[in-house]
Amino acid sequence: MTVAATPMNLTRPAHVGISVSDLDASIAFYTALTGQEPVARGTMDSAPFGRSQGLPAATLRYATINIDGLGIDLIQFQDPVGERTNGKANRPGSMHLCLKVDDFDAVYRRMKEAGYGFLGDDYTFIAGEVTPDAALGTKVAYFNDPDGTNLEIIEPKGGFAN
Repeated sequence: MTVAATPMNLTRPAHVGISVSDLDASIAFYTALTGQEPVARGTMDSAPFGRSQGLPAATLRYATINIDGLGIDLIQFQDPVGERTNGKANRPGSMHLCLKVDDFDAVYRRMKEAGYGFLGDDYTFIAGEVTPDAALGTKVAYFNDPDGTNLEIIEPKGGFAN
């Protein structure tokens, strides 16, 4: 795909959509993770909406959880039902949702105690492995939701702070 280099100036995130296999289980997971209840729940049954996403139709249930100005749309497609992507971090097209924390060590410990399964050990960016040097000290850990969606917690420093 070739796209013109003309800036579109899209700079305000609205939501991230996450396809799920069991909406109720995903609501429970994301509510526990964020401490937020869904602000909206609903259904949709629309061939035109499905076609807007490259599908023949879309029959679905959804819920939205808001965190700091970003909606997390949990969407269970009932028709057509999709196959799990089993996304890995290094696969083109995969993405992850990163959640910023103020006290990484406390959040990481609390999550481990609550039974969250991390993909590997937590990691702190060190000299010789990352640039710019301002990013040194950034702490991260990665885990998955019930459907394998990649998630991250981060306590950013310097180059990763926003």
